[in-house]
Order: sequence, then C-alpha cells, then structure tokens
Amino acid sequence: MRATVLVRPKPGILDPQGQAVSQALRHLGFDVDDTRVGRLLELELPGGDAAAARTQLDRMCEQLLANLLIETYEVVLDEQPHAQADTATVESR
Repeated sequence: MRATVLVRPKPGILDPQGQAVSQALRHLGFDVDDTRVGRLLELELPGGDAAAARTQLDRMCEQLLANLLIETYEVVLDEQPHAQADTATVESR
C-alpha cells in the first residue's frame, strides 16, 4: 500500500522559503499572490488494512513527520499501487 503525506505550514505561520519562491517567481515575470513551501513524503506500507495504515500514518505524522504546532498534514492512501487517483483516500489534519 502506498501513502503520500503532504506537510505544509499552517496559515498565518511565517514561511521564509515560500516568500523567497514568491519573490523569485515575480522577478521572473510570473504573477503570484502567495507561495507556501511544504514537504512531500511517499511511503510504501506493508499489508492491505487501510484503517490500520491510516492509524500508523497519523502516528508517524504526529511523532516525527510534522510539527503540529506550526504545520498541517494531508494523507493520500492508495490501497492499490496501480489504481487511479479516484480510489485514493484523502484526509487532512
């Protein structure tokens, strides 16, 4: 089972990297209002129990992958490695 975790700064939290990207894009002539920079993690999990996998992923995010004081995370769980995107389970925290 494949999982994708997207971690990004919470709204209102200073994001210097996002600000630098916004400035660089404007310098290149692109019209952007705001840019937020996060992290994308792809994990391959054993087994086929989606509920158990979701529980494990929440624990991973809470204990290591995200700083819940300043970041949010979103999990996309793909129960079938070669399935289309509409079979994925998406939840945000």
